[in-house]
Amino acid sequence: MQLSSPKVPGLTSAGCRARQQRLAAVVRSHNLAGALITDRRHVHYFTGFWGREIHSPAVWIDRQGRVTLALPGKPLAAINADEVVIYASNDYCTLVDDQRGAALAALQPCWKAGDRIGVDQALWPAELAQAAAVDLLPAIRLMRRCKDDDEVALIAFALNVSEVGYELIRSLLRPGLDELGMWAQLQTLFASLIGETPGELGNDFQVGSLGNAPRQREMKQGEAAIIDLGVVVRGYNGDMCRTFIVGGHPSAEQIAAHARIMESLAFIEATVKPGLSCRSLFQEVQKMLHGHGGCAFEHHLGHGIGLAPHESPRLNPMHDDHFAIGDLFTCEPGLYAPALRVGIRVEQAYHLSENGLIRLTPSSTDL
Repeated sequence: MQLSSPKVPGLTSAGCRARQQRLAAVVRSHNLAGALITDRRHVHYFTGFWGREIHSPAVWIDRQGRVTLALPGKPLAAINADEVVIYASNDYCTLVDDQRGAALAALQPCWKAGDRIGVDQALWPAELAQAAAVDLLPAIRLMRRCKDDDEVALIAFALNVSEVGYELIRSLLRPGLDELGMWAQLQTLFASLIGETPGELGNDFQVGSLGNAPRQREMKQGEAAIIDLGVVVRGYNGDMCRTFIVGGHPSAEQIAAHARIMESLAFIEATVKPGLSCRSLFQEVQKMLHGHGGCAFEHHLGHGIGLAPHESPRLNPMHDDHFAIGDLFTCEPGLYAPALRVGIRVEQAYHLSENGLIRLTPSSTDL
């Protein structure tokens, strides 16, 4: 039923219970009967339960913070809920069509017709059983921005898995290596390291390209391989990027661009503090990079990571975010030009803690 591995640092009881109480406070502030949570990532966030994608667990959190969790079967590990109700997920081993509807039917005794209840996803009127829905997703996203210690540990684990992946890539990268073959070896490695089914592996696996999904294409000597790994573990996204030169002999232009990018990362680490404008940081780094050696920097500087691959804060001129204690985010400066055989990008992940800025991605950034 529930996936479990001693290698994965699960969300803690203390963390889940604290998040439940925060949501209960939001419920009371909106004068609601409770909150009905159906996004499986949020079910995990509030209870620690992580199951298979074929099922649709749901959770009810009332005004006092009492938690009722609807699951497709008896949990195999301790769950942070006051009550567990089992919904009928299958009929003689055939999965029922409407998993979410079955879960919500099991929870419907928690509220009554005419109640106002908070939701994190749009629901059909029949699923609400004559209750009125109030959108709590903005409030939950705001909660999610400040990462608790157990979330930081889980994201750090996902990042560490990627770090090992880069060691494999360094050992494999050579002219003639197939992009899809490299991706397949990473898939095997990550499943072994995590000890359970991983989620997405990342964004960019193409070589001699700005990025995207792997192709059946052989790599060529001197090409830049911008490998952006973002291993997902139990819904939590790690994200980092390293650039390698196929054959291991970077050109003078590639070396110079890489050095400038590392200078910009040093500037970022010395500059980020609570209250700093993310837009202003982007602008300062863009001045350092764009046009350097005839190269371009024309994408965001970074973003928060967590239960989504891109969250607040957004280091992007189209947004007006400011850094805050609890942020867990990436910075990914890059330079791009034909002379670089596409470009160079390095992405680091950071936690802005009460003790200052902590880099969570210590691996080598060498080309």
